[in-house]
Amino acid sequence: MPGFEVFGAHERAQVNEVLETGVLMRYGFDGMRQGHFKALAFEQAFAKRMDVAHCQLVSSGTAALSVALASAGIGAGDEVIMPSFTFVASFESIMMLGAVPVLVDIDDTLTLDPKAVLAAITDKTKAVMPVHMCGSMADLDALKEICKAHHLILLEDACQAIGGTYKGVALGAYGDLGCFSFDFVKTITCGEGGAVITNNAAYKVNADQYQDHGHDHIGMDRGAETHPTLGYNFRISELHAAVGLGQLQRFDEILQRQKAHYGTLAAALADVPGVTFRRVPEGGVQNHSFLNIFLPTAEKAQQAQKALSAAGIDACFYWFKNNWHYINGWEHLTQAKSIAPLTPQIQEALKNLSAKDFSQSDYYMGRTLSFLIKLGWDEATLNRRAQVMRDTLMDLGL
Repeated sequence: MPGFEVFGAHERAQVNEVLETGVLMRYGFDGMRQGHFKALAFEQAFAKRMDVAHCQLVSSGTAALSVALASAGIGAGDEVIMPSFTFVASFESIMMLGAVPVLVDIDDTLTLDPKAVLAAITDKTKAVMPVHMCGSMADLDALKEICKAHHLILLEDACQAIGGTYKGVALGAYGDLGCFSFDFVKTITCGEGGAVITNNAAYKVNADQYQDHGHDHIGMDRGAETHPTLGYNFRISELHAAVGLGQLQRFDEILQRQKAHYGTLAAALADVPGVTFRRVPEGGVQNHSFLNIFLPTAEKAQQAQKALSAAGIDACFYWFKNNWHYINGWEHLTQAKSIAPLTPQIQEALKNLSAKDFSQSDYYMGRTLSFLIKLGWDEATLNRRAQVMRDTLMDLGL
């Protein structure tokens, strides 16, 4: 991770085919396309790779979450349970629909704690959104049982875990809907883009219409299409889809390189006193985009990050004090700092959020360091990095 490290001939070939036709939009202009439909081709290839019936490309991972929620009929006043550790897009995508984000604790998987989810369910709850942060998954069996018992939608945000699996099923394909991001720093990239996957045919139709102004996409004349429902513009362009098609051809190569680099670093830290690894649920295989470790205390974690940085180890993240990924940095959310007026339901939920106890999340996040796994390291660089990480942590006497 990320895919931009391996740009090359595959991506250029796909993009050049689009540029040669001059058709940059995914819909219409069929006579000019010379048979090239990059977004459609990406959707078909990605659905096959994820072993699902349907894929809908959109303009971003954030758009994918909103489109997925809308396709399942979730909107104004509905509650969606999500974790305290994620990217800001999670609550943004919920609030954009007028739905209410309900933040709950994580556990030692660094993802949704099923017990916290169960405690947060009300008569307004419509969906549970586990976010598979830093390459690994939530306890999906437990979450699925909860959703089944309470008639809730299970929506997987797999934006940071593409390529991971749970009990042989691709992450994103286990729930009712799954979402992915293909932005510039994801495992495979379109530059900007996202995808919704599902085995539910009705959700696919809804997603297809919602992301393109409600168009039914029936027939060959875009101007003659009807609008069965309201929709918005979350379309992906042919240029972005073309980049993604090129990246998809290299997906296995990227995953194999990530796993190998992860393995070298993990082996170097395996016996360092005081270092433990995040829990990967039984039956789960992470995508190895991040190496995630726990230190004994929050103080030790901060000390370790400073020492590692001084030793030249970049891309080492202490999420506990990160403005994008943990609730500690989301003052704009907890204080409801919005340019446009928020609904009364959202305002009330955010007012209550300020006083909510996230001490369990603090316990895990305060002790966590995450190391981005890069694809471009040669063997010497990788081995040197592993040794420096090991020596630095050993010297701290954790």
